[in-house]
Amino acid sequence: MARKYFGTDGVRGLVGQDPITPEFVLKLAFAAGKALVAREQGHRPMVLIGKDTRISGYMLEAALQAGFTAAGVDVHLTGPLPTPGIAYLTRAMRASAGVMISASHNAYHDNGIKFFAQGGVKLNDEMELAIEALIDQPMQTMPSDDLGRSKRISGADDRYIEFCKSTFPSDQDLHGLKIVVDCAHGAGYHVAPKVFHELGAQVISIGCEPNGYNINKNVGATHTETLQQAVLANKADYGVALDGDGDRLMMVDRTGRVFDGDSLIYVIAKARAQAGKLQGGVVGTVMTNLAMELALKERGIEFVRAKVGDRYVLEQLYQRGWQVGGEASGHVLCMDKHNTGDGIISALQVFAALGELGVDLHSVLSDWQAYPQTMINVRISKGHPWQAAAEPVLKQVEQELGQQGRVVLRASGTEPVVRVMVEAKDASVAKTSAERIAAAIEASIH
Repeated sequence: MARKYFGTDGVRGLVGQDPITPEFVLKLAFAAGKALVAREQGHRPMVLIGKDTRISGYMLEAALQAGFTAAGVDVHLTGPLPTPGIAYLTRAMRASAGVMISASHNAYHDNGIKFFAQGGVKLNDEMELAIEALIDQPMQTMPSDDLGRSKRISGADDRYIEFCKSTFPSDQDLHGLKIVVDCAHGAGYHVAPKVFHELGAQVISIGCEPNGYNINKNVGATHTETLQQAVLANKADYGVALDGDGDRLMMVDRTGRVFDGDSLIYVIAKARAQAGKLQGGVVGTVMTNLAMELALKERGIEFVRAKVGDRYVLEQLYQRGWQVGGEASGHVLCMDKHNTGDGIISALQVFAALGELGVDLHSVLSDWQAYPQTMINVRISKGHPWQAAAEPVLKQVEQELGQQGRVVLRASGTEPVVRVMVEAKDASVAKTSAERIAAAIEASIH
């Protein structure tokens, strides 16, 4: 059954417009609360709520708090904390569910609501559909004797910091490394620098001064130029960039070279395979660079592709019993360390892999070079028949590329855009091919 409100990663949109209004979020929380109460009969559910640093977080937090307590659910508020931190604490505190208020890598005027089920895992389809079935029903607040309570909890950030540190090998440390940590003025600003510092690194923090409006603005995993400049200016060994909610990772080496999710996943897999610790193979997505797939296979490491979205990578990892996977965009999954993508923990796994291999980031990736990719986002209106417009040019481009490249067209699950990606050995071919397809879609709009 098609979802009416939930996308690939919760509910997201422009603040002040449906569904990101206090009225809708109140109903969403009430519906989720009713579903939890029905599931946990005889036991009052408790929900953990965290947020990133967007100005709208205050408003949406209050709406969630009101909706859940009206449904008879207790609420614990953590304040700003990375999304994977909420996933961890949902599991550690035995919460009935966790909720994160964030629009991830988007600008401050967007926001979203992301749910975690008991155990800190993503909601299954059945629960999402159950919540949606209750949203449009009339709200009937529980009697006063049955209302939920709400409180702010202290020490959530310290617990998450210790959890992150526990995923790093006890026989390694980061002493001698100078690391620039870019937190995108987001949810990781008060935890990420402490993790790397407490493991021994000399830390230079940037993107750690949130004001409600500057989240992801020219900093973080989606704007690595700022990190590159800071690494070079400070003569640092590495740079680590998170996105606004802390679940993505990009890294930079001392030369200013950027390493995306594909590269970092390869480093982790290569080190584990060499040590005989890689369980199964690696899961990527349709966007994973072809050169990485070939490099893994040359090392005898099996590779499979999932649809774009970390939930689909997770599904494949669970089904196969594998541990390592992720996306080029920076979602890196190490299932033996955490059950969701975590930028801080992923960086620690990269540093652990480099320690295992005894080389730097540049050297470990010398055995393959990514094929050039061109990505173009074409903004469309809801329901626009873009596939028909793209089809004729798509067929031409695929025929011309043959075995020397590939094309991926997909509608975003979080924004009203079609993503046109062309990958080819020749960068100019990738660029012109992507532009031709994008132009055909754009022409159909006007």
